[in-house]
Amino acid sequence: MSPWLTVVGIGEDGFKGLGKNARRALMGASRIVGGQRQLDLLPLCIGGERQLWPSPFSLAPVLEQRGAAVCVLASGDPMFYGVGASLARQLPSDEMLILPAPSSCSLAAARLGWPLQDVVTLSLVARPLAALNAQLFSGVRLLLLSNDGASPAAVAQLLRERGFGSSRISVLEHLGGDAERRIDASANDWCDPPIADLNVIAIECRANADTPRLSRLAGLPDSAFRHDGQLTKRDVRAITLARLAPTPGELLWDVGAGSGSIGIEWMRAHPSCRTLAIEADDGRQQLIEHNRDALGVPGLQLIRGKAPQALAGLERPDAIFIGGGVTREGVFEACWEQLKPGGRLVANAVTLQSEVTLMHWRERYGGELTRIHVAQAQPLGEFDTWRQALPITLLDLVKPFDA
Repeated sequence: MSPWLTVVGIGEDGFKGLGKNARRALMGASRIVGGQRQLDLLPLCIGGERQLWPSPFSLAPVLEQRGAAVCVLASGDPMFYGVGASLARQLPSDEMLILPAPSSCSLAAARLGWPLQDVVTLSLVARPLAALNAQLFSGVRLLLLSNDGASPAAVAQLLRERGFGSSRISVLEHLGGDAERRIDASANDWCDPPIADLNVIAIECRANADTPRLSRLAGLPDSAFRHDGQLTKRDVRAITLARLAPTPGELLWDVGAGSGSIGIEWMRAHPSCRTLAIEADDGRQQLIEHNRDALGVPGLQLIRGKAPQALAGLERPDAIFIGGGVTREGVFEACWEQLKPGGRLVANAVTLQSEVTLMHWRERYGGELTRIHVAQAQPLGEFDTWRQALPITLLDLVKPFDA
């Protein structure tokens, strides 16, 4: 099938900045769908019917015209956080022709002299600002697609609160157009000038001298989490996550999530990793919500309830961690049934009763039992001695493909 839909990326320079193919597609279209700002960039000689996207947003105006000569207008590169990506999930590639313009991030990198492959990009458009927390590392360069003109001030405030007030901020407005403008300042000195809604925020991250270092590797300091004592401690957490082995795009069930530390670090491993944190205690639910935002994974989904009842109807996971409720009847069986073939299940036990439960599971399902002993040097009078933490028994098993 030849393409009936053309998705045209248009910049601030409007119709005059389009290539020959994009102009030809617009001239021949029976209908042109886009936002008001994009449609206003077209000259009167474009005769196709112009249609605004509906509110709330829907692809229906395009999909209903399947087979007609339709154009969609998008800002910059339609496949970079744009409507082209949404359409590509609904239509086969041979029905669409995508003609991109330079993205705002490409233009920003060109203005700043930043190699684009070395820059981390993030969209704040209708997304939680807290996601920025996972990207803050000294020396990193960030390009943020703003939600609106208030975004730069909100970003500057977050940087100050997270110990990155020395970071350099550049806000670039109306890139590629006659009204292009750039404003530079540190986060500490940001004075909240009026900013156009169409802007990109560039950040050179610089941590304050006393800002804690938070690696993406498993095993964040316990102090990085708010908790009530129900926390998988740092060394055990690192071992547990190594056994869970997160890879891009995978879903974890964190059952009996406590403060959410396992699920949070799972998601910090890769932006596409997801977590369902199952927790029944109201106070711990609030801790999870705080920790997920503070550590930059606001997409972590909290399931309020007690396993196994709360597990009914949830999306099947690629991996499961049982940190609480090991001895509760039906928890393991419900988890094992829903775990995808080839998925990993890790359960930790600290009491004799829960350890016996893990041993029974191993007898029935196989897997590997590991005893973890961690001791820390602590003062004893004028000397130091080893203080032994409670030993942890860890069960690690993989669900067979024929199970």
